[in-house]
Amino acid sequence: MRARLGVWWHGARPRTLGASVAPVLVGMAAAGRAVAWRSVAALVVAVALQVGANYANDYHDGVRGVDTERRAGPPRLVASGLASPRAVLAAAAACIGVAGVAGLALALATTLWLVPLGALAIAALWLYSGGPRPYAGLGLGELSVFVFFGLMATAGAAYVNAERVSEAAWWASVPMGLLIVAILEANNVRDIRTDAAAGKRTLAVRIGDRAARRLYRALLIGAYAAVVAGVLVGIAAPGHGLPEWALLALASWPLAIRPMERIGSAEGAALVPVLVDTSLLTVAFGALLALGLWIAGATAA
Repeated sequence: MRARLGVWWHGARPRTLGASVAPVLVGMAAAGRAVAWRSVAALVVAVALQVGANYANDYHDGVRGVDTERRAGPPRLVASGLASPRAVLAAAAACIGVAGVAGLALALATTLWLVPLGALAIAALWLYSGGPRPYAGLGLGELSVFVFFGLMATAGAAYVNAERVSEAAWWASVPMGLLIVAILEANNVRDIRTDAAAGKRTLAVRIGDRAARRLYRALLIGAYAAVVAGVLVGIAAPGHGLPEWALLALASWPLAIRPMERIGSAEGAALVPVLVDTSLLTVAFGALLALGLWIAGATAA
């Protein structure tokens, strides 16, 4: 039984789940208040959607033959035979169902406009690798991740707690989105060869290995630049942009150095630590940014 649970835990890709937690924490801080059950529900939505996306991608890429034994990363459930396609599909549906229930509770407590937004997020999750023409193969995966895991997750967490989205929440959603896209880019750089062989033309495949590695670095640098830009706006126009305490996020920079160095030359499985390090960076950056926003709110009050 324990071994079986370990298989599903592995399939959930736990080392990257910080990508769904960090934006919610930042959104809560940007809201300036936290309603306990709403915050927990927002975390459930975010984590369940990410795990559901991981299972859905495992299923779709497994049955389409995109994931094979030549894949450089950790083995996937369907492709490796650790679980049947039907079981992985059911797991994806269960996670989506959990996210849907938690999201519906938040919609009933705030606004029903969250329902169509949630449906759109679920559709984006499913069509990433599924459907007649998966948009991950059209090079649109990065844009979708930025919108749904960055902008919507951060602004959504702010909204369900304060029933409004402050300008600070929108500003904060940008660096969070860029860092989460960087996690995806590290994954896609690693899989360029196998994705190209399977006809999955991700953005990394389309722009090429060297440009994709440069894009990864640009995403990390852009996240820090976005915080600085937001603070400068806040200084020039008080009440707008980000508070100066948001600069605490810059203290996470040392964690960005190693993955930025490794992305330059690492190949195949050696790129897995880049993905893990980027996820850890996202959590640290998000925690420090959230702390800065909380301190700014407390001192302003």
